[in-house]
Amino acid sequence: MEGIYNNMFSININKELCKGCELCVELCPKKVLGMSEELNSSGNTFALAKLPEECIGCKICTLVCPDTCIEISKSDD
Repeated sequence: MEGIYNNMFSININKELCKGCELCVELCPKKVLGMSEELNSSGNTFALAKLPEECIGCKICTLVCPDTCIEISKSDD
């Protein structure tokens, strides 16, 4: 799982578990997430943080992800 951080939150997305459903991308209120152009080992595109600095930590993405691929946590100062 690769972590991406802004000054407040870390965004961890397990690209190997992601099936590319895009629910997280569609429902992110700040449009932080997007889809990769690469494929994971299962042949699916996967979610990634395209604008991590915009994350407000609402965790909507974690709630809608059917495969629990996304974790949002407070960044350590």
